[in-house]
Amino acid sequence: MKASIVLAADDPASLARFYGALLQTKPRPGLSPTHWRLAWPAGGFLELYAPGRARPQAQQQGRLALCLQQEANGEDPEARLERWIEEALVLGGALLEPARLEPFGAEAWLRDPEGNRLLLLVTP
Repeated sequence: MKASIVLAADDPASLARFYGALLQTKPRPGLSPTHWRLAWPAGGFLELYAPGRARPQAQQQGRLALCLQQEANGEDPEARLERWIEEALVLGGALLEPARLEPFGAEAWLRDPEGNRLLLLVTP
């Protein structure tokens, strides 16, 4: 059995570049010209596709979000997170809430270039 995370996108290639840069992995073409995939760190793939006209998918906030996580590896988690946020902003992301330190690590909520919620988390 295999598992993937599937994300509808208006511009799958562009969104694949955004997540590829944040995940430090190269996007690969998928099963059609409007499908891209990236290796997901926990296994499987992040699948990005353009929905067909017969089944459009409107952008929506929802409660589901991707969480990208890094370990601080001895570095200050907040400092590492701030650099990661800056990278996401340069790539077209938008900060929803300022970064904050929680007992489990430093986190920040963003939107990707197509408006999907994204949590960046740096654990100690």
